[in-house]
Amino acid sequence: MIPDDPFLINETLKSVKNRHSIRTFTDQDVSDAHIKILLQAANEAPSAHNQQPWRFIILRGSKKMELAQLVTSKSYEFPKPASALLRMASKSIISAPVVIAVANTGELIERGTDLFKIEKDMAKDFFRTMEIQSSAAAVQNLLLAATSLGLATVWLGILFLLKDDVLQFLGEPKGEFMAVIPVGYSARPCTGPQKQPLEKKIKHLG
Repeated sequence: MIPDDPFLINETLKSVKNRHSIRTFTDQDVSDAHIKILLQAANEAPSAHNQQPWRFIILRGSKKMELAQLVTSKSYEFPKPASALLRMASKSIISAPVVIAVANTGELIERGTDLFKIEKDMAKDFFRTMEIQSSAAAVQNLLLAATSLGLATVWLGILFLLKDDVLQFLGEPKGEFMAVIPVGYSARPCTGPQKQPLEKKIKHLG
């Protein structure tokens, strides 16, 4: 029998419910053991054809600060709303003790276009989408694992505006996916934004 609120008693569902985007962190460090657990969880994500087309890059200290400086310097090239969000992202990078970046390897695109005997552009678009979906699943696993360990995270989606610049900084080839996730301990309690009613998001067929 399913309880009235399964999110209160199931540990996995608790992590799903309690995961919130945190942008300000304490100066408490995150252990290498905890980082390894996060990456192991991310690596367990489903991926198209089990290709696991992701790479994880861990930034601390001076490299983390250099990334923040890159984001700040590039922010002034954008209109005010995007510029403000990029500078906010830079502050989150500075605040967190560690940042984990995720990038596509491009291997699935490369192999898939040869494997599938269909028009090249169609095959590339298909496997490009598969890589994006696979790496996004890996990021979500990482975020949920962090929540389960009492860690705070934020997926800095605005940095996609600087995708090629960030990938070059990370020493990764240009790709279809890039995520930057500051990780640490929340500086203040956060309940997250109110979600829209589920009923507005459901469509029944049949």
